[in-house]
Amino acid sequence: VQLQASGGGLVQAGGSLRLSCAASGFTLRSYHMGWFRQAPGQEREFVAAISRSFATTYASDSAKGRFTISRDNAKNTVYLQMNSLKPEDTAVYYCAARSTLFEIIWTNIHDYGLWGQGTQVTVSS
Repeated sequence: VQLQASGGGLVQAGGSLRLSCAASGFTLRSYHMGWFRQAPGQEREFVAAISRSFATTYASDSAKGRFTISRDNAKNTVYLQMNSLKPEDTAVYYCAARSTLFEIIWTNIHDYGLWGQGTQVTVSS
């Protein structure tokens, strides 16, 4: 049972990246999914989340209008489309999963029980 994040890289300010989070060993459709990020010397922070079934989404203030979270349950994968990237978006990005029966959004790192390994995003100015 694991999550595999990919899609990070080096991009110039104003550019775009799409991160992917593929699940193996379990079915994503029963899980609430989130993306978090952690910059050097800082705490891990919430970026965006998507609910289990009805695809309700929520993004942090810093991500709203620029980042979009989506899911493809048939591919067992969750995505984070990041546009208009800024140098302050530089961080390691992590995907996380929470098994749930409810259609609500969780934003706290302690709400999630399964984490991917992280993918580095670097935005140059």
